[in-house]
Amino acid sequence: MQKHTRGFFGLPCGQKDYKQASIVILPIPFDKTSTWGKGADKGPQAIIDASPYLESYDIETGNEVIEKGIYTAKAIKAGTSAAMIKQAESAVSGYLKDGKFVVVLGGEHSVSGGPIKAYSAHYKNLSILHLDAHADSRDTYEGSRYNHACIIARAREHVKNVVSVGIRSMDASEAPNVDPERMFYAHGIHDSEKWMTKAASMLTGNVYVTIDVDVFDTGIMPSTGTPEPGGLGWYQVIKFLKVVAKSKRIVGFDVVELCPSGSRAPDFLAAKLIYTLLSYIFYL
Repeated sequence: MQKHTRGFFGLPCGQKDYKQASIVILPIPFDKTSTWGKGADKGPQAIIDASPYLESYDIETGNEVIEKGIYTAKAIKAGTSAAMIKQAESAVSGYLKDGKFVVVLGGEHSVSGGPIKAYSAHYKNLSILHLDAHADSRDTYEGSRYNHACIIARAREHVKNVVSVGIRSMDASEAPNVDPERMFYAHGIHDSEKWMTKAASMLTGNVYVTIDVDVFDTGIMPSTGTPEPGGLGWYQVIKFLKVVAKSKRIVGFDVVELCPSGSRAPDFLAAKLIYTLLSYIFYL
């Protein structure tokens, strides 16, 4: 465990804090395969640095999820994708055995691979909710099966039920690999909320959520390595997550692909997203 330092929300990270915490924040500052803008390895720390400025009281739920105990684990640092995935899977498996709820901070989207493997082994009847601008369903990209553009292809090797939301960019080679019934493209959902209940209903009882911040409109989330126009708004995303949290059991999630750009607003958005979703999960 870490020595006493400060983590998410400015909370201490000692052995005692781990034992008392229900929630573990796991930073994975990995950025080896991103293909345009670099800097996702700085994302976890930027989120942690912004988090002390959150208000602990959540207006919607009327609660303070900070009271559940939030412990920030030592960051996983690795030189290769294979090593990173192995270390992340082992770490998350250990936290799950200890009964912790794990939130992973990326890093590029490939960091989700290890946690998804751990969750798929720990939970039966698991599905994945994938919020993203990109399908991320290439089998290989730039010679690697572990490129960030391949994460959902790798996830489907462990979890068959994947529901993708906000997608607005896909290579022709990916089309045969996706289930169009479980793909909610941004152009078809941006002006309606009718899709939310349908998308949630396709998920199984236990849900792992992976959130690439480029799912958001670039006007509020410009700090990402592969920005795409036409993203979703803040209230669209959190309303949908609220629908899912009410109807399913969200067992873990990650937030990835934040590339700090000097503006504090996107960093704070990511921190607020994490705290809001935790509030929904623990109090709805």
